[in-house]
Amino acid sequence: MPEAEAGEVTQLLESWSCGDKAALNHLMPIIHRELRRRAAAYLRRERCDHTLQPTALVHEAYLRLVDQDKVQCHSRAQFFAIAANVMRQILVDHARNHRASKRGGGNKVALGEAEDCAQREEFDLVALDRALDWLARFDPRQSRVVELRFFGGLTEQEIAEQLEVSAITVKRDWRIARAALHHQMGGGALG
Repeated sequence: MPEAEAGEVTQLLESWSCGDKAALNHLMPIIHRELRRRAAAYLRRERCDHTLQPTALVHEAYLRLVDQDKVQCHSRAQFFAIAANVMRQILVDHARNHRASKRGGGNKVALGEAEDCAQREEFDLVALDRALDWLARFDPRQSRVVELRFFGGLTEQEIAEQLEVSAITVKRDWRIARAALHHQMGGGALG
């Protein structure tokens, strides 16, 4: 992102944090491409007959973001962390609705990154959401690391800055969280 554009993003995020909802309207066109890229990556992990499109996911996220009254968001990483949380909620809601209509269908997604594993272990997105909630009760930071990396697409360094810890801590939390989620969700190799 060019420096001038990055400065504009920071200024808009500050305004949005101060309650200026119009700032989000100005921000979205600037970061839309990045949000859409991340949404497309999330949806590639979904079942092949998934009906939600990346643009629709971004638009739904925007609608939920604009409804928030007071947001503390002062950096690009913080914004994408908030967007990751919102997209997670949308995808889980969509999975629950699909499951209800199919009577036990389910959304399958890979927790591990594709390049890190030869075989993609797939599991239910609703189960992942439940497991992340379970993990958050014992270690909120590990749960947040998974959410930011898996749903937010943030790098280890971006996550470290967001959580105010070292990149090594993020790497360790990611490894431990994957093992805990693997155990909580009932097995299968997680990439």
